[in-house]
Amino acid sequence: MSRSFRGSAGYRAVLSLPHARAPFAAALLARLSYGVLPLPLLLALRDGTGSYAAAGSAAGVFGLVSALLGPARARLVSRRPAALMVLTCCYTLLLLVLAAGAAAGLPAWAAVPLAAAVGVFPPPVGPLMRTVWGELTDGEEQRRCALSLDTVAESTIFAGGPVLGGLLAARTTAPWALAGCALLALTGFAAFARALRGRPAAGPADAGAGGRVLGPLRVPGFAPLLAVVLAVAAALAVDELVVVAAWGAGAAGPLLALFSVGGAVGGLVYGRLAWRAAPGWRLLLLAAAATVCYGLPAVLFAPPGAALGLFLAGACTDALLVTGYLLVEDLVPPGARTEAGAWVNTAYNLGGALGSAGGGLLADRAAPAAGFTAAAVFLGAVTALVALRPARLRGRAEPAAV
Repeated sequence: MSRSFRGSAGYRAVLSLPHARAPFAAALLARLSYGVLPLPLLLALRDGTGSYAAAGSAAGVFGLVSALLGPARARLVSRRPAALMVLTCCYTLLLLVLAAGAAAGLPAWAAVPLAAAVGVFPPPVGPLMRTVWGELTDGEEQRRCALSLDTVAESTIFAGGPVLGGLLAARTTAPWALAGCALLALTGFAAFARALRGRPAAGPADAGAGGRVLGPLRVPGFAPLLAVVLAVAAALAVDELVVVAAWGAGAAGPLLALFSVGGAVGGLVYGRLAWRAAPGWRLLLLAAAATVCYGLPAVLFAPPGAALGLFLAGACTDALLVTGYLLVEDLVPPGARTEAGAWVNTAYNLGGALGSAGGGLLADRAAPAAGFTAAAVFLGAVTALVALRPARLRGRAEPAAV
C-alpha cells in the first residue's frame, strides 16, 4: 500500500521551498501563544473570581465560542487579509482587559461574558498556514510531507505549551502570565501577517463550496470527513478521562504523554511514505486502526496496555488529521479551503468537548474498561457509517510506482 521515497518531498526540501520558512516560523510563534494559554487563563479567572467553578465555566465558554466561530474568522481573513491584524488587536486587547480584571478582582457574573468576548476574536493560524502549504507545494507527496511537518509541530507545541504556561504562572502571577500570552499572540500574529504580506485574497465562494451560509459544509464528502475527525477526538477525550479514573493522576501524566510522542512519530513517518491508496480510503483505514488502538486498553487492562494503545492511537490520530487536511485540498475549491480547514479544527474541538462530557459520565457510572470500550465502539460506528458510502471521500490516488 505504501513505499518509502526520497527526493523533493523530504522535510528539508519542503522547508527550502521559496517563501516557506518565514510564515512557518511565524505560525509556530503564533501557535505557541495558544499552546501556553489554557493554564494561565484558568488560573487568572480563578484568582479573579475566587471560584474554580466560575473559572471553569468561563474558560469553557471561551473555548466553545472560539471553536464555533473559527470557520467564520477563517472565511473573513481569507477574503480580507487585513482582517488578520484587526482580529489580533481585538484579541490582544481583550486578553489584557481580562488579565487586568483578574488582577483587580473580577466578579463571577462578569467572567463568562468577558471570556466569551475574547473567544470571538482569536485569529486563525492553522487553517491559514495549511492553505499556504497547499499553495507552495507541488503534488500530493510534497503536500503530504509539508502537512505532516506542520501537524507534528502544532501537536508538539500544544503538548508542551501547558508546561510553559504553568511555569510562567508559577514564576509571576496568573494575571501577568495571561498578559504575557496576549503579548506573545500580538508578536506572533504580527510576524505571521508580515510573512503573508502580498499573498492575494481568496476569490468569491465557489458555487461548489456551498455558498455564503454553509460554505464548504455542502461540498460532497466534507461532512463525512468532519464526522470522522469529531469521532476520533471524542474517543481521545474519553480515553484521557478514563485513564485518570483507572490509574490516577500520577500514572495518567506519563501515559497521556505517550499519546503525544506517538503522534509525533506517526506524523513524521506518515509524511515520509508515499501511498497508492487515495486519501479517502486512507482516512477510513486510519480510523479503523485508531478504533482498535483506542479500545486496546480495555483488552490489555493495565498501564502497559494503556501505554501501548495510547502510543499507537497517537500515531494513527496525527496521520488521520494529516489525511483530513489533504482531503480538504482534494474536496474543497481553492477559495474555501481556509474556511474548510477551520471546520476540521472545529470538529476536532467539539469532538473533544463531547468526549470529555461522555467520559466524565462513564468514569462515574461504569468500570474503566467499559469506558475504553465505549470510545472504540463510538469511533468504529462512525467509521463504519462513513465507509458505507466511501465514494463520497473522493480523494485522488497517486500513480503507482513503476
